[in-house]
Amino acid sequence: MIDYSPFWKTLEKSKENWYSLTKEHHISFNTLSRIKNKKDITTKTINDFCRIFKCEVKDIIKYIPSNKDQKL
Repeated sequence: MIDYSPFWKTLEKSKENWYSLTKEHHISFNTLSRIKNKKDITTKTINDFCRIFKCEVKDIIKYIPSNKDQKL
């Protein structure tokens, strides 16, 4: 399972907020809603966040093993 808690911590530490992400960086409201609701986002979006926050992927997402993951 992908966990977005690092994203929220990174956002909190930054000068950015929900408004600036949508208006200045053109991150869609839908994308932010997907993160809030623990839905999938694209690697392009992860890349965009890394560029915006000048951070690494680990500062946006982390993997947590879960029994709810799809079977491989």
